[in-house]
Amino acid sequence: MTRRAFLAAFLAPALAGCVGIGAPEAPSRGDFSAEIVDLRGRAGPPASPEGACWQADIRPAVIETVTEQRLVAREVRGPDGTVVTPAIFASETHQRIVQDRGTVWFRSPCPAAMTPDFIATVQRALKARGLYLLPLTGSLDAPTRAAIGRYQRARGLDSDHLSLAAARDLGIIAADPGAL
Repeated sequence: MTRRAFLAAFLAPALAGCVGIGAPEAPSRGDFSAEIVDLRGRAGPPASPEGACWQADIRPAVIETVTEQRLVAREVRGPDGTVVTPAIFASETHQRIVQDRGTVWFRSPCPAAMTPDFIATVQRALKARGLYLLPLTGSLDAPTRAAIGRYQRARGLDSDHLSLAAARDLGIIAADPGAL
């Protein structure tokens, strides 16, 4: 038996065990919309465990614009069936409010936790995901808030205020909601 045949016979059973193993799956994106609390006009944050911090943000109104074609005059046909005058249509556009503007609440890290070191960690986590491209400053400035907004918007929370769910998802805080 040649060396090549021996290696093939020896390695074939070992490699057969590798069949069907695919690449590891990327973690799925969290859905932060489940974290949103809409109090329907009531003022103040929701009742919650002591020490929990909340952030309010405005949910914009959703307006739908519909354009429809309305028949103004029917077509006129001659005795032989040919169209003498084509039909006349008019476009009508109207809008309707699908969802009213309102205030929504979501859990957020408490203000005492929002230290420059914590913000720099947020920036670092967003930078690792390609959402924050500037140097780490530890400041919750406009570029940092914009990056937070992009990260959360892709996960169902349209806000540039850091949510507790985003901080957990970024791996910045412990999974325990009472951590901050």
